[in-house]
Amino acid sequence: MGKSATVVELSGEQRAVLERWVRASTTEQRLVQRGRIVLAAAAGMPTERIARHYRVRPATVSKWRTRFAAHGLAGLQDAPRPGRARRYDAEVERRVLAALDQKPPAGRARWTARLLARALGDVPRHQIWRILRSHGIHLQRRHSWCISTDPEFAPKAADIVGLYLNPPEGAVVLSVDEKPHIQVLERAQGYLKLSNGRAITGFSHEYTRHGTTTLFAALNVLTGQVAAKHTKRRRRIEFLDFMNDVVRLYPGQEIHVILDNLSTHKPKHDRWLTRHPNVHFHFTPTHASWLNQIECWFSILVRAALSGASFISPQQLRQAIDDFIAGYNEDAVAFHWTKATVHQVQPKHTYAE
Repeated sequence: MGKSATVVELSGEQRAVLERWVRASTTEQRLVQRGRIVLAAAAGMPTERIARHYRVRPATVSKWRTRFAAHGLAGLQDAPRPGRARRYDAEVERRVLAALDQKPPAGRARWTARLLARALGDVPRHQIWRILRSHGIHLQRRHSWCISTDPEFAPKAADIVGLYLNPPEGAVVLSVDEKPHIQVLERAQGYLKLSNGRAITGFSHEYTRHGTTTLFAALNVLTGQVAAKHTKRRRRIEFLDFMNDVVRLYPGQEIHVILDNLSTHKPKHDRWLTRHPNVHFHFTPTHASWLNQIECWFSILVRAALSGASFISPQQLRQAIDDFIAGYNEDAVAFHWTKATVHQVQPKHTYAE
């Protein structure tokens, strides 16, 4: 005589859950099948008949009858499986990160995944990349920083931000700096005929140098307009000549000038400021020229008028800059400064030690 089937008894709550599993279209099919088996067993159907009805093996029916009788609804869930043991554990990860703190092999400027794999010996490249990605490390990238160590950073930064957000009534606020040694490059250009008969136009990698020029510029923070002057050098005398031109643009007005800490801008005994009591200099903190809005305008100038352009003389380059400034001033808009508080930048860790 065969072994008798395990008796299955359902509470009202268990029956409701199993029926919900069977009816719901979102229930996993494995749970639907197990729920049907248990409901049929609770109705008194023998194991062989349940197996034929649902087209499964009798052993499968016996398994879920027994599991449910022993553990209830929890017994119908899959048992946890250990899975494959980890081949590369936390120790391997530590070794990879520690290797990055060592000098790369002789003749190499930086580590690569291939070099790390060779140095470690038992960790493949794909695993090294996986570890680096998990920590957000990019070997090809370079981190750079310009940290202000000025002990007077807070009051100097507050002074400049105050000029941006709440300038003195009736006063002119100017952001001033120079862009020295702008190279006059004549780039080889023309047409290149391809093998398919088409021709493209562009620049060759070759170029001829025709000297340099220096540009002094003053950005009116309130209007966005720019005044500029070209010089061959950027000494104190050229700076003061430019400032004389700027002051003449605003006769009788109070002028606040934002400058960086270049020695050209701040001599020990400034007779020029004594002769111009309506002009006030405000210096950015050391290594914080990003507080000077003229740097934003210089970036616009380079992208719009200088990058990739070709010039055969300093005079042609200067004329191109003047033409750009004339067009820029026609519809100039002031930069909208919104950051009321600035902080000294501190470097961040690229990965946990």
